[in-house]
Amino acid sequence: MAYNKLSDYLREEFGCKVYKLALDGGMSCPNRDGKIGTGGCIFCSQDGSGTFAQTGESVFAQIEQAKARVADKIKEGKYIAYFQNFTNTYAPVSYLEPMFRTAISHPDVAVLSVATRPDCLPPEVLTLLARLNKEKPVWVELGLQTIHESTAAYIRRGYPLSVYDEAVRALKALGITVITHVILGLPGETETDMLQTVQYVGKVTDGIKLQLLHVLKGTDLAKDYAEGKFRTLEMEEYCRLVGRCLQVLPSEVVIHRLTGDGAKKDLIAPLWSGDKKRVLNTMNTILSGIEQGEYAEK
Repeated sequence: MAYNKLSDYLREEFGCKVYKLALDGGMSCPNRDGKIGTGGCIFCSQDGSGTFAQTGESVFAQIEQAKARVADKIKEGKYIAYFQNFTNTYAPVSYLEPMFRTAISHPDVAVLSVATRPDCLPPEVLTLLARLNKEKPVWVELGLQTIHESTAAYIRRGYPLSVYDEAVRALKALGITVITHVILGLPGETETDMLQTVQYVGKVTDGIKLQLLHVLKGTDLAKDYAEGKFRTLEMEEYCRLVGRCLQVLPSEVVIHRLTGDGAKKDLIAPLWSGDKKRVLNTMNTILSGIEQGEYAEK
């Protein structure tokens, strides 16, 4: 099934393979420190969705360490400096600017990607990102997850959809690339609900990350799962759902992710997601089948 793959987009833009390096900016989140809430989003692990990020070192050292980890697989190419953990614009510009500049000044870094919340983009941070975007491409990744307010309240997202809309408008006005995170399989949502979110996002975003809902140890979501309040998606069910999402997205939207895998040590459900090779093989088979008309809508 044809779609706008990130790998193809990057090769076209930079003329080589480009790999992502997950970094830790050392920030917290307003949904954890009491500004908005203290428990975080209901699905978020203690490391703030940054399980695979480098931590505890300077940004330059983190980049070098992350490069070393993949050196046996990567012989040449460029990198995306991806600030992943928690909310990576939740700090004064005096803190953010030297950190981001260190990242983009690295000769092997082609893109700065910043994961954040749409309610953490004050004017001075937007001005900084616009300045940096003139030096190297800046991507801002916004954790929306769903457009449905009842689900947003359940997951304790902490802001209304209008805040996301305004953040996208502000970023796009500055020429900054926007990537939106969407979780498929959130408790209480139907396939129609999920497709509505994907269609809505597809009209405004440059890129999208489709993420399978994981239940991780130590989260409040894990408590609800243990009490039988919801079920997680089965593998083929999820893969068919991804195919439907791709069908409703505009062709120009770059697909940054079709699924995701939580740390196996923390994963409670769905356990099938820990077998990445099997998941990708199933995904490819089902997407190919959708393209050939083998899977009718159910």
